[in-house]
Amino acid sequence: MSLAVDPRAVESLLAFWADAGVDATYADAPIDRLAEGAALLRAKSQPPPVVAAPRPTLVAGGSPDIAAAVAQAKAAALACNDLEALAAAIAAFGGCALKTQGARQAVFSRGPGDAPLMIIGEGPGADEDAQGQPFVGRAGQLLDRMIKAAGLTDRVFITNTVFWRPPGNRTPTPQEQSVCAPFLERAIALVNPKMLMLVGGASAKAMLRREEGILSLRGRWFEWTASDGSNELPALPTLHPAFLLRQPAAKKKAWQDLLTLTERLDRPERPH
Repeated sequence: MSLAVDPRAVESLLAFWADAGVDATYADAPIDRLAEGAALLRAKSQPPPVVAAPRPTLVAGGSPDIAAAVAQAKAAALACNDLEALAAAIAAFGGCALKTQGARQAVFSRGPGDAPLMIIGEGPGADEDAQGQPFVGRAGQLLDRMIKAAGLTDRVFITNTVFWRPPGNRTPTPQEQSVCAPFLERAIALVNPKMLMLVGGASAKAMLRREEGILSLRGRWFEWTASDGSNELPALPTLHPAFLLRQPAAKKKAWQDLLTLTERLDRPERPH
């Protein structure tokens, strides 16, 4: 059934719109604005689609592909010819799961790039995560006082085995340390220190590939060897300053370790 359209009614309507200032159309066909508005309201009432967050590459069994992440880290680290480039590569690296677990930023190092001593801790804490430098909280302030008392100010390069704060300041896992290890080894190669001081059990175990606790390892000299065998350095494990804050009686042992290291550091030739 069709309805006849009165031409005079159409002409009257057009004249009305012309008097209202409408002199052009924006579409060839009419648009039902009421239906369009109703559809928009329905869309707003529905929950937004869930977008899955990026996940690390997985291997069989659902575990992260650590080997692939380590290979990626090695390639990125070897491409760096100075510490500034290495810091940028670490900040851009996405292969360590810690980066996506609440850390604000990468925390790489502080200290001169030609220091004769490199101190390697476990991982950044809350203060380090906020300021972007390792050992700047209460434990770091104690470490600085010890360094100054030993006459090592401006002679120490400080970093960690991982470069992002673990959730809740927990101990970094061996897998997290292994992913960051190529960057740490590259830092050692670029700084070229005479020796290493390994601060805390997680650092000593990872760097020396040993299972003993820090109370057994501390005060004993070991030889750190790069993963490819290209570099070897004397390494002395010691107690972590955070442990010393909880156990002040242990400060004497840590001080003895530091004096032993300082005496050996200042020998005319590299210690053997």
